[in-house]
Amino acid sequence: MNPLSIFLVALGLAADAFAVSVANGIALKRYKINYSLIFGFYFGLFQFLMPVVGYYAGLAFTNSIRRWSSYIAFGLLAIIGAKMFAESFSKDDGNELALDGEMFAPGRMCVLALATSMDALAVGFSFALMDVSLFAASSVIGVVAFALSGLGVAIGKKAGEIFRKSAERIGGLILIAIGAQILIKHFLGS
Repeated sequence: MNPLSIFLVALGLAADAFAVSVANGIALKRYKINYSLIFGFYFGLFQFLMPVVGYYAGLAFTNSIRRWSSYIAFGLLAIIGAKMFAESFSKDDGNELALDGEMFAPGRMCVLALATSMDALAVGFSFALMDVSLFAASSVIGVVAFALSGLGVAIGKKAGEIFRKSAERIGGLILIAIGAQILIKHFLGS
């Protein structure tokens, strides 16, 4: 697999992470560069690790993991999106700092990163069948996810300023839609 192919795979894998980052950026009450770095770190790390895990897990588990990965990703994104949407009706604006802090809780970040990196696990399985430098390919995938996720948070925050009144609701619905898209692609076999 040549470097351009690996980069294109990385872009494809980072698409969900970018969209989830935008959705969360929309919900931010304020923005700091650290927020982009946090999203980039988690999403980049998981996108780096999942191909490695997939590579070493071997072909014995390919079909069972692939069969369930779409359901897992949909469930995680739908739960977080629904929670974000529901909480948008009950939160008061006087608690902005706490709300942003909740968004970056390590457990929540790990769930989001895991949900958006399930495809990278399957890519790792395919790497085991090809002549690919695992570390180099996984590094490119992780770096691209880091960059696009960080950028997504900043873009989402700007969009949130435009749609201030309903930004968190939009973000929650976007997460649910991404999860549904993953599930639909699974059913259609793409």
